[in-house]
Order: sequence, then structure tokens, then C-alpha cells
Amino acid sequence: MRNPTLAAGLLAALATAATADTPELRVLTYDSFTSEWGPGPAIEAAFEAGCGCDLVFEAAGDAGAMLARLMLAGQQTGTDVVLGLDTNLMAAARATGLFAPHGQTPALDLPVAWEDDTFLPFDWGWFAFVYDTTRTPTPPTSFQELIASDLSIVIQDPRSSTPGLGLLMWVEAAYGDAAGAIWQGLAPRILTVTPGWSEAYGLFLEGEADMVLSYTTSPAYHLIAEEDPTKAAAPFAEGHYLQVEVAGILAGTDQPELARQFMAFIASDAFQSVIPTTNWMYPAVTPEAGLPAGFETLHRPETSLLFSPEEAAARREPALTVWRDALAR
Repeated sequence: MRNPTLAAGLLAALATAATADTPELRVLTYDSFTSEWGPGPAIEAAFEAGCGCDLVFEAAGDAGAMLARLMLAGQQTGTDVVLGLDTNLMAAARATGLFAPHGQTPALDLPVAWEDDTFLPFDWGWFAFVYDTTRTPTPPTSFQELIASDLSIVIQDPRSSTPGLGLLMWVEAAYGDAAGAIWQGLAPRILTVTPGWSEAYGLFLEGEADMVLSYTTSPAYHLIAEEDPTKAAAPFAEGHYLQVEVAGILAGTDQPELARQFMAFIASDAFQSVIPTTNWMYPAVTPEAGLPAGFETLHRPETSLLFSPEEAAARREPALTVWRDALAR
């Protein structure tokens, strides 16, 4: 073909047609998952290498915002898979009727038994208060010691943040009817309540607070990525509340086969090996190479606290009322 203009136009048309023929899988998740330092980019590249598709991650703030978006949009979500809800939100998500069975039976490495045909775990971790050993050489080892200290803490809002909701359930699981007294004791220690994890952790790193609600795995980031051994998670005698993050297929997806392929991919080594050093959590399936060096230094609680999804849902509103009343005083 001797007409360069015609040739360029034909190539552009062929490229457009090829793009139009490429199926697209849309995965709704939280902001940090899709960030350049999160697991999203590596997982996208690995999945696209074998799916013959275009994997598109859509960010929607934290998991609470994701669920609110789903409940508002209903069947018109335009999403195929949701990734990033946790056990504290599963009952509410299931009640929407928007999810379909995932059809997977992977061998999971979780500290609790798991049997759920709708939601599939992709990572997990324990909530903890993280501190700087150079600023706080003797951290509290319980909620009672934290209350009795003069330390300042930053926490997240349980209405918008899964770590914030995790702390709410942690206090509930550890203290039950006495949870109100714990929150009243903690109130003077709380510097501020942020909408999400990133804002809270940023304040801690800037030295605005002595401790921040995060995860026992958070120090691994500083140790591995920054070669900084000065961050640690305070071990609490009451035990630590467990978070299991999950993915689910939307029943209204127009890409059911591709969605099931992605759910199977979640348990693969290509997905799970990315989690420890990008999402800084424990993978739901231990990678073939094991956990990265540095994870062996992390605190592993002897006692894992966890409500079933149904019990967490039942306790959420009463616990929020107690929390609001205590912090309003």
C-alpha cells in the first residue's frame, strides 16, 4: 500500500477494532490497592498476561465507601468483582443480594476456619497500635495501660474506615458490656479521628501522635522498604482483632466467566506473592517462596478475636452509639 495516509488510517481502525473486541473486567476496590505502590499494578499485569482481557481497577475510597456505592447503585453498578470488603461488612454486603457464588475451593492459610461460597479471602492481618520505639520505648500492653498512659493516639472513623470499624469490634470483643468504659477512658488519649487509614498513619509518621491504629504487619513496610527497624506493633494482653479481606463476584456481571477466572487467580502464586510487600498484609495462601524476610520479626498474637459476619453486623450500630456517646463527652 503506497498511500501512507490510508495505511495509517487502516492501522488505527484495526487497533480500534482490536480494542473493542478485548473483553473488560472491572474490579471495584479501595484507593491504596490501586496506587502505584499498592498491589494493583502488578496484579493487573499478571492477570492480563493470561486472560486476553483488559483488567480495570476502580477505586472508591475505603471499603465502607465501596459498600455504600454498591448499595446506592444496585444492579446498575457496572462492576464485575468487588475486592476489599472484610468480615465486618460481609453480612451487609450479602444482604444486598448483589453477589453470586464464587465457585472456588482453594486451600487457604488463615488463622480461622473459612467456609463461605460467596466471599473469598485474599489477605488477612491483625489490628494493632503501631508506635516508634525511639519515641515510646515502653509501650502499653493493654487497653487499660493505654488509658493510664499520657500517650496520644490517632484512630479512624468506624463509619467510613475498615480499620476504624475493626477497632470498634476489637473493644467489643475484648470487653463486651464494659466497652463504653473503655471508650470513655480512651477519649482523652485520642488526638483525632480520621476518615481513613492513610490520613491517620500520615499524622503518626509526622510525629503528631505517639501511636496509630494500624496492623501488626505495618512495621514490615518500614523494615523491608525503608530499612527502618524503629516501628513496632504493641502486643495487647486482650488479644488482637483479626481482619480478613475478601472478594466477591457481582451477580449482574456481563463477564461471568472472566470474573470466575479472576477469582481463581486470587489464590494463585502470581497474586498472593504480591500481597506481603505491596498491601503489607498476610496472604490468604502462603506463596511458594514463603513470606519475605522480615515478617518473622512481627508480633503474632496468641489470641485472635473475631466476630462472625452476622454477629459483627448485629453489634455494629449499638457499638457505634456507645462510641459516639463516649467521644462526645
